[in-house]
Order: sequence, then C-alpha cells, then structure tokens
Amino acid sequence: EVQLVESGGGMVQSGESLRLSCETSGFTFSGWYMGWFRQAPGKGREFVAASSWSQGRPSYADSVKGRFIISRDYAKNTVYLQMNNLKPEDTAVYYCNADRWAVVPDRPGDHWGQGTQVTVSA
Repeated sequence: EVQLVESGGGMVQSGESLRLSCETSGFTFSGWYMGWFRQAPGKGREFVAASSWSQGRPSYADSVKGRFIISRDYAKNTVYLQMNNLKPEDTAVYYCNADRWAVVPDRPGDHWGQGTQVTVSA
C-alpha cells in the first residue's frame, strides 16, 4: 500500500523559511514521480513542484520559482520541499503527491498524503 506522510508545516512570518517532508512507503521510491500541490482556503488544489526519478530538472509553479526547492533523499525514501522567503499568499494546505508514471501541473499523480498546514502571516 502506498503511503505518503507529510510533516514540517507550521506558522511563520513573511520572509521566513520552512521545510516540508514527505516520508514514503509501499512503492519503489527511486522509480516514481513525486510532487507537491497546495490548496488555499476557498481555492482549488494547485501545482507547486514536481521531481522525476530520472536526472531531469524539477519543475515549479511560476509563483514559487526561485523560492522553493524540491529534493529527494533516496536513502530515506523521502521528498522535501524547502520553502524560502515565504509570503502570505503561500498560506495553504500542502499535499505530497506520487505516481509511477507522471506528476505534472495539470495532472496530479494518483496517490496523496494527508496534507500539512502552512500559514504565513504578514
């Protein structure tokens, strides 16, 4: 069974940083696509970042490019989202996402974590 467990959310002030973690189990992490999506209050779920298992470049939403970094620790089967220079508009529930075949902005993978809340105050 695929399991994705997020952690690392919290409340910070504008300009501060957070690192989200997503611990995975139940599948071959090294061969799967991983991503992060978020959902702000009253809005739909939106793409944040994605990482393939190959050496290809990660992809980012324009709104987070240059501030967020997605990375993977293959020894720990964990994907991270380093969030720097956070802004109030980054406030959302952040979800880890995984799929064997693809994670792209307009088509999330099939598997989701439970989400972790990030709140950024001005």
